[in-house]
Formats: sequence, C-alpha cells, structure tokens
Amino acid sequence: MKVDLHTHTRASDGTQSPTELVTAAVAAGVDVLGVTDHDTAEGWDEAARAADAAGLGLVRGMEVSTRLDGRGVHLLAYLPDPTYPPLVALLDKVLEGRSSRVPAVLARLREVDVELSEDDVARVSGDAAASGRPHIADALVVAGVVADRDEAFRRFLNPGMPGYVDRYAAPLRETIRVVAEAGGVSVIAHAWGRRRTRSPDEAAIAELADLGLVGLEVDHQDHDAGARDSLRAIARNLDLVVTGSSDHHGTGKVGHDLACNTTAPDELERLLDAAARARAASGRPAPEPLGL
Repeated sequence: MKVDLHTHTRASDGTQSPTELVTAAVAAGVDVLGVTDHDTAEGWDEAARAADAAGLGLVRGMEVSTRLDGRGVHLLAYLPDPTYPPLVALLDKVLEGRSSRVPAVLARLREVDVELSEDDVARVSGDAAASGRPHIADALVVAGVVADRDEAFRRFLNPGMPGYVDRYAAPLRETIRVVAEAGGVSVIAHAWGRRRTRSPDEAAIAELADLGLVGLEVDHQDHDAGARDSLRAIARNLDLVVTGSSDHHGTGKVGHDLACNTTAPDELERLLDAAARARAASGRPAPEPLGL
C-alpha cells in the first residue's frame, strides 16, 4: 500500500486542481492520499468527489504556518473540523498575513528594479485561498525574470534576499491545542528541513507531545539519512506516529514526485486511530477519512 500524506493543490501553492492531483496520484500508484494545502480546507470538497470517483483513499488535512520560540514550523493538521470557530479565526489571521505580505514583497522588488504588480500575481494565483511567495515566484517566471520557482526563491524571495518579507505565523503550542479541540491530530512537517540546526530538539518535541502532538514527518526530501534516523529515534522514544510523504506541489517543486516518500500502513492506522479518538473527544463534526 502506497500512502502519501502531504500534497498541495491550487487551493494554496500547488499547480494542479484537486481533481488533477487525485488523477496524478492514481497514476503514480498511490492508494491513500493526504491533501494538505497551506492554511486552508478549500480543496477538500473537490478532492473528496474526485477520490470517491477514483476509488482512492483520502485523508483531508492542512499545513498550518506556525512559529515556535521565534522559529517557523509547519504543522500538518489532519481531519479537524474546518468550521470550528477558533480554528477559522486562527487560519484567517495566517491567510491575512500571507496576502498582506504580497504588496510588501513587490515594493522590495521594485527597489532592485524588478517590476511586478498585484494583478500579475493574482493572474497566476487563480483560486488559491491566499496569494504568497510561490505565486510571486510564478509571476517572476511569467515575466521572464527567472526560469523557475527555485531561481525566484534563491535570488529574490528567501530570507536575506532583496524581496524577502516576514509574515505572521500562528503560535505552535496554541495551534496544536486548537486542532485537537477541532477533532483533528497534528504532525510536524519536515521537522528539520531547511535548517542548519536540528531544531526543535527532542526536549522541545517532548513538550509538544505533552500538549497533544501526535506525530513527526520523518521521511521527506528535505531530510538526509542522518536526520531521518534521528527523528525516527525521537518518535520511537516519545511514541509518536512516523509519517513519510512527497510534499508534492505539481510542477511547482522539483524533486517531490508523488510517493517519493511514503507512510507505512501501520503508522497510517495509528494516525487514524488517534484522529478517531480526537474526533470523539471533541464532539465536533470532524471529517473521517474516505475510502478507508
């Protein structure tokens, strides 16, 4: 069984519609797909219809932008009730931070003689819940300034580059609590990816586990073999679920093909069992996995 629990659609910064993503997942031999757009559940209904028609197992989730002690952490929230008011308020604030960042980035780019308008960005972001850096990158590609998203981030949009602007991210500890109250479960995404230091360390992860964190995404393209071994050991020590995934963005992210990393079936079962317990404890109408 191939289980890929972390993918993106055009509802955030992927390049495929939810239906196109499901079709691609089936073609890649995926049996269970997690749709986890950034800070939104906008793609869930379309993905559910497409997965049901294709006979594909579906786990609905989202990747929430959070911060822990000043450092950015992405949190995969699986199967929460997306109508839970505190979760809605939290996500609205994060999405507002994404959208308000765009004009600030464009102003920075103008300072280095790169001219883009908000309309240019809107044309490539389409029906995304909020525009963000990947859409600015796509607009730079369309304008002929760069060849692809990777070059856009490397030259202009990464921290320290001329177009970088920080934005709001939700407090991680609060987000774990809110996701649990919404009947969902939380997994830290690519925990040590894009970092020079291995942070959060085991002590910090243990604290988060006490607050309700359920798992760690261990097998990810941003983790080398050493990082994977260490994170797997931490998960084992803390009895956390171990997941693996592609972090697929369609053509928006090179080297993240569907099912390039996968989650073991027994770990999926542990994750879904934890979600069922959270759903029952919350009393919320949280979604159940489909086709499983």
